[in-house]
Amino acid sequence: MYLKRLTNYDLEKIIDTNDEWIVQRTGMKERRIAGETEYASTLAFKAIENLIEKYNKDLQDIDCIIVATTTPDYAFPSVACQIQSHFNIPCTGAFDLNATCAGFTYALHLANNLITSEAHKKILVVATETLSKVTDYKDRTTCILFGDGAGAMLVEYNKENPSFLASHMGTNGEGGIHVYRTTFATAMDDKSLNTTGKMVQNGREVYKWAARTLPIGIQELLLKTELNLKDINWFIPHSANLRMIESICEKSGFSIEKTLTSMKYFGNTSSASIPLALNQGIEEGKVQNGDTLILYGFGGGLTHLGLVLSWNIK
Repeated sequence: MYLKRLTNYDLEKIIDTNDEWIVQRTGMKERRIAGETEYASTLAFKAIENLIEKYNKDLQDIDCIIVATTTPDYAFPSVACQIQSHFNIPCTGAFDLNATCAGFTYALHLANNLITSEAHKKILVVATETLSKVTDYKDRTTCILFGDGAGAMLVEYNKENPSFLASHMGTNGEGGIHVYRTTFATAMDDKSLNTTGKMVQNGREVYKWAARTLPIGIQELLLKTELNLKDINWFIPHSANLRMIESICEKSGFSIEKTLTSMKYFGNTSSASIPLALNQGIEEGKVQNGDTLILYGFGGGLTHLGLVLSWNIK
């Protein structure tokens, strides 16, 4: 599988825009686009295969599969069930969750709680999105943003050396109208909706909410862990828009140089953006075992969830 590159120069041929305008407002240069017969499951399979190869992992003793996605192949069966079948994992639970761009941190949070309760020992967490299939390429305000991608992570039981140090989550359901995609309903809170089934976003309102909410969430995480900003090696937020991330860092007092993002070459990949940025950080030798990370997902709902992790891969 080889995802197509969609560059800013390609977009210039589709809509009234240009590379300079897009970069100045988003920090994005490229996106990856799945083929006509490639779906969320296709990308998930590839991400899991990369995980197996890179870390020499065995999936046969996985006892739960959690997939974060807003663009599953089908309403049902779930992508998680497709993963179980594809890799012939013999004895596991499997389900999808939808927390939009916070999906990966939600899935990790849930996996940690299932393991901490000793209900499970080894959980496969996957984030996979094919946003290109629900993007309106006639809408110049949104089509410049979104791309496709996937990432996978194993969460395993380790009583002596836990990786999850703290979490903070919240929801502002009243803001749901600012970023949505319809299925059946034609109105929300008595307000008519665009019913094309494509993504609709009021970028200004989402920007204001995120820039206001995440700095508070970061402070809550630091209070829970009794850490200072200098104790955090890397901040890995959802890669929605570089200007938004710069604003969050400025308001939080955190250095943009210690912030990892994936939007430059992948665009906004919703739940997949954090694992893509984390993987880049590992491959570039930035993220090391023992580092303390803040992962923070935020998006449609409006919902958000941040985690403090002690990074430990084996």
